[in-house]
Amino acid sequence: MLSRRMLSREEEAAQGEEKEVRKEDQDRINRFSRLHNREKALQGELQTKQKDKEDLEEISSELELADEDDKIPYKIGDSFFSLSVSEVQERLSTSVEKINDEVAAVEERLSGVREEMQELKTELYGRFGSSINLEA
Repeated sequence: MLSRRMLSREEEAAQGEEKEVRKEDQDRINRFSRLHNREKALQGELQTKQKDKEDLEEISSELELADEDDKIPYKIGDSFFSLSVSEVQERLSTSVEKINDEVAAVEERLSGVREEMQELKTELYGRFGSSINLEA
C-alpha cells in the first residue's frame, strides 16, 4: 500500500507557483553548467601551474648553494645537458617568468568565468527562487 505524505499549505502554494522553464531559462542553466565545468578545469590547471612555479622556485633556491664551477644537468626537450650554474639560473628565471604569466592568464580566465556564473545565478535565482539550486 502506498502512503502519501500530506503537503503543508505552504508546500501546496509553492507547487502551484512553479514557474515554467522557458527555452532561454534552459539555455542559461546549460550555460551555467558548462561554466561550472570550465571553472573546475581552470582550478585544476591553476593548481598545477602553481605547483610547477613552487618547484622552479625551490630549485632556484637550491642552486644558490651550488659552486659556480659545478656543471648542472639541465633537461632541454628529451635530453639532459651539463650547464654552468649561472646558465641554469638564467634559464630557471626565464621559466619562472613564463609560468608567472601563465598563472596570471589562468587566474584572469577563472575570474571571467566566475563573474559570468554570478550573473547567471542572479538571473536564475531571480526567476526561480528556491526552486533551483546552483550551488556546487
